Amino acid sequence: MAILANLSHSFTSIIKKTNLYYVAATIVLCCTFYVIGFWPQGGDVTSRQLSSTASILPTLPCNPSIEHTNPNYGSSISIDFTAHHTADDLVPLSSSARVNHYPSCNPELSEYTPCEDSKRSLKFDRNMLAYRERHCPEKNELLKCRIPAPFGYKPPFRWPQSRDSVWYANVPHKHLTVEKAGQNWVRFKGDRFTFPGGGTMFPRGADAYIDDIGKLIKLKDGSIRTAIDTGCGVASWGAYLLSRDILPISFAPKDTHEAQVQFALERGVPALIGIVATNRLPYPARAFDMAHCSRCLIPWGKYDGLYLIEVDRILRPGGYWILSGPPVNWQDHWRGWNRTADDLKTEQDQIENVARSLCWKKVTQRGDLAIWQKPTNHVHCKINRKVFRKPPFCQEQDPDKAWYTKIDACLSPLPEVSSIKDVAGGPLVNWPERLTAVPPRIASSSIEGVTAEGFSEDTELWKKRLAHYKALDSQLAERGRYRNILDMNAWLGGFAAALVDDPVWVMNIVPTEAEVNTLGVIFERGLIGTYQSWCEAMSTYPRTYDFIHADSVFTLYQDRCEMEDILLEMDRVLRPQGSAIFRDDVDVLVNVKSILDGLQWESRMVDHEGGPHVREKLLIATKLYWTAPAPDQDKQ
Repeated sequence: MAILANLSHSFTSIIKKTNLYYVAATIVLCCTFYVIGFWPQGGDVTSRQLSSTASILPTLPCNPSIEHTNPNYGSSISIDFTAHHTADDLVPLSSSARVNHYPSCNPELSEYTPCEDSKRSLKFDRNMLAYRERHCPEKNELLKCRIPAPFGYKPPFRWPQSRDSVWYANVPHKHLTVEKAGQNWVRFKGDRFTFPGGGTMFPRGADAYIDDIGKLIKLKDGSIRTAIDTGCGVASWGAYLLSRDILPISFAPKDTHEAQVQFALERGVPALIGIVATNRLPYPARAFDMAHCSRCLIPWGKYDGLYLIEVDRILRPGGYWILSGPPVNWQDHWRGWNRTADDLKTEQDQIENVARSLCWKKVTQRGDLAIWQKPTNHVHCKINRKVFRKPPFCQEQDPDKAWYTKIDACLSPLPEVSSIKDVAGGPLVNWPERLTAVPPRIASSSIEGVTAEGFSEDTELWKKRLAHYKALDSQLAERGRYRNILDMNAWLGGFAAALVDDPVWVMNIVPTEAEVNTLGVIFERGLIGTYQSWCEAMSTYPRTYDFIHADSVFTLYQDRCEMEDILLEMDRVLRPQGSAIFRDDVDVLVNVKSILDGLQWESRMVDHEGGPHVREKLLIATKLYWTAPAPDQDKQ
């Protein structure tokens, strides 16, 4: 037994020694391999690992500058738990998306309007003023620079103060203060222009003039909501209509009356550069409740009444046309107008004859005002074609088509009715109920793919989306911060409808490339808008809009025109310190953001209101404030 015990003890000792040898050998080998692995790296393991990682992921600059001191510890510990990177930082940009910074254009281009350029217009036919219509630059003529604001530019006055005051630095033109000095259009004093509300035909002011109109037709019951002012001057008529809940579009050409539309826009009044010439106005049929001309110098009786035929197309059934100035009341004014009585009487007779041929009814002529009304349907008008053979009814023509479409000398037929008392196309309810009531075009199934239920759902959807936008953009949420708003792809006008209680107006664009033409629906809601192809510049001045909404615009124009050209146009029409919200696919917005960086906008990408798993994202962007250099500095 003793021998067995000694053997067991000896065997145990051998095993323990063997285990110690294995452990020692393992430690030696680990240290050896560590040294071997460390030695070729030159000791800088951390930097090499980081550089290897950076070759895979974009470099993210870290700046842990915030120090937090905990009183429970004896020393200050630099620990920062704040997120310094957002999801859009981690999206690698393709080489094609990387662009250089876009330089500033020459300060002389601060009021550049590409499609109404005075030098280019001289190349075109002067007959019927066709040369003053849109004539856009060719692709190789497009500018690749940012239009500067004039030196000293200031944020416009807020509405309603802006109706009466505009900074001189923003529109540095005194021409109208001299030319229209006796008509109270505009005055200049100190650092600003003021607008007394006067006009050639309303020396007592636009407010009193509109009151006179209100004595002849109903302006207060909500039946008249949309209006168009042809040859608007500085848009005082439109400016004072707004306080009566009537939404106007004012337009005038870019001509010798320098900056008249620009003044209108700086005042916060909806306006576009435009002219009645050879092309249809860029609005659908049956759009406006009221059209107005106050000494607008449009030859209404000439060319077989072509221009009144175009007014008839855009007036809704039962809509009004208001005329003041020559030749109305020529018996009292012909000497002051420097025209012969016979000449003015001939013009008056021409207008009266054209109006009758269009089946319009003359409502009244009182003092310097004459008002006609379009019929609510064409039942009688079709019968009297036996008497008035001109203009004939248009055949197989889309009355809503109005983008570079020539005006035809034919009468756009109204939709058929079953009774002489019916309103063609369906009656419109009065404002404000009109905004949310199902538009007649949708109720009659005239808009492909849009039902009454879908319309109501769209209205509610945009109320939720606007609330989300305001949570993301504090400037949009700040009441009065914005006034002029552009919706680049408006669909049914839901975004504008959601903003109805804010002190803003929205220019709703239906792109000409859209599959479905919904602009008529937008007007039937009591909103305003126009057609536009974003492959071309808009008929407006630089710095028109305070805020731009771009919903799926770049998806729509993919493979149609260049993204950078659309964004350069947005940069042109947006005011310094204005904002934009882009809604599109995440891959599209990554490329948009890279170009915005080149335009020196601030931008950030955020999730869709439906959450992070939705591919559609939002890009919130702000154009930074900058101007042309001071004139003397520019010379140096």
